[in-house]
Amino acid sequence: LQVNSTDPPSSTQEADGKPPEKAVVKPQEADEEIDIDLEAPETEKAALAIQNQFRRFQKKKK
Repeated sequence: LQVNSTDPPSSTQEADGKPPEKAVVKPQEADEEIDIDLEAPETEKAALAIQNQFRRFQKKKK
């Protein structure tokens, strides 16, 4: 995606004054589907570990 203009926008703003948006999506990422076995014991252990870390973070935050 290229825009031809005589006055290029700065790196932080587009020509209309709005901040730039990420319009380019890599085709590989758009089609990639991740299949996770939610019943696997490793997945359950990982989920519990993540939840425990989050709870500790919330307690520390108070």
